[in-house]
Amino acid sequence: MKRNGKSGAKTGELLKLRDAALQLGISFPTIKQWIYKNKIRSIPTAGGHHRIPQSELDRLLFRTRGRSEKERDQVVRRVSGRNQLVGRIDAVRISGLMAEIKISIGGQQITSIITASSAREMRLKPGQTAAALIKATEVMILRVGS
Repeated sequence: MKRNGKSGAKTGELLKLRDAALQLGISFPTIKQWIYKNKIRSIPTAGGHHRIPQSELDRLLFRTRGRSEKERDQVVRRVSGRNQLVGRIDAVRISGLMAEIKISIGGQQITSIITASSAREMRLKPGQTAAALIKATEVMILRVGS
């Protein structure tokens, strides 16, 4: 199922197994096994095929990407920072010299402002897997709830 001509561009999107496996960086047989072992939720079609909700991929991206050094090298360049969060690009808005990139990570959204030339050089597009590298000198805590 595709909406707006872009596979995986919406949170409620249903993806074919090959597309879902590609986003997760796993093989087709692995995603089939995950379905059979209830590690990933799928929605059966009328024809008996499986479709994976984009929300399931968002939930699993953090766990599957960057597990090994080999996978980490494929996802991001080697850096000393450990605050790397892998998710799916929701939006790329380029205006003048700047670009706004929104990444969905585990049901949350991170927005980053980078140069337009960097966004173009990396060929960032909605639906792609990307990592946010968070570098901060302080972390503030806000109590939520009672």
